[in-house]
Amino acid sequence: MSTQRTPTGIEFLRTPAERFDVVEGFDYEPRYADVDGLRMAYLDEGRAQSGHTLLLPHGEPTWGYLYRFMIPPLVAAGHRVIVPDLIGFGRSDKPVERSVYTYDAHVGWMRSFLDPLRLQNLTVFSQDWGGLITLRIAGEDSGRFARIVAGNTGLPVGESPGEGFDFWLNLSQTAEVLDCGRLIANTAQNRTVSDADIAAYNAPFPDESYMAGVRQFPTLVPITPSHASVAENRAAWTHLEKRSQPFLTLWGIADPVLGHLGQAFIDRIPGAAGQPHQTFEKGGHFIQDDHGPEVAAAINDWLP
Repeated sequence: MSTQRTPTGIEFLRTPAERFDVVEGFDYEPRYADVDGLRMAYLDEGRAQSGHTLLLPHGEPTWGYLYRFMIPPLVAAGHRVIVPDLIGFGRSDKPVERSVYTYDAHVGWMRSFLDPLRLQNLTVFSQDWGGLITLRIAGEDSGRFARIVAGNTGLPVGESPGEGFDFWLNLSQTAEVLDCGRLIANTAQNRTVSDADIAAYNAPFPDESYMAGVRQFPTLVPITPSHASVAENRAAWTHLEKRSQPFLTLWGIADPVLGHLGQAFIDRIPGAAGQPHQTFEKGGHFIQDDHGPEVAAAINDWLP
């Protein structure tokens, strides 16, 4: 498929719609927003009968399909549920140059997505890169999110989360082929990821040319003092450590990459005090896939 260009000259690919014909049990109609000339896909399901609108951003290397077990019970509880595909993932456009993908760019793209929709006072589920992005925004704009649920994420300020992340970083840059579906299947701790699931996770990426974002994301995590965004993350932490709004952790502790980080959020963020935090002994990195119904139930029980 030939590339296209935004008005500012960003070259990108758009995954053919028929690639998603293999996706089973995820029959939601995608919507599209313009984000700096790129098309950003998202789902907008349910109505906020409860008064709550939930933002469910995914991480690396997934897309909105990751939330297939959580959307139905959240909608059934009367919530409005917004599920964006990050730029470079899912049905969203995919810039072909790795240099286009930066931490600040992803924060800016998320802001550009949220602002026109006038999405304020949200409850956000922050996992993996969905957390790195939205926790940064929460630290810079305290009124954006009324409530935060964090699961298997982090907000690094110049130090690696540990050997698990270091292994993933090396693999992501050296593997000749990155089979995203198989990667997710290999992290599962509580369920067997089916062949259909693997096909769905691979659907956004017809070939390597669509995977610049997948390859670049791990290198953007600020794990050394010289990384971009260390200063911005430090500033975000300064605000998060004063945040009194409700903050809940739902954490998979069998995750070899970030399973050990949940308590740090509880210890550092005032709004986490007294909240009904949960850990899942068989929860892997993608807690939404391992324990989606339980995570959704915990959120439903928590929201007033």
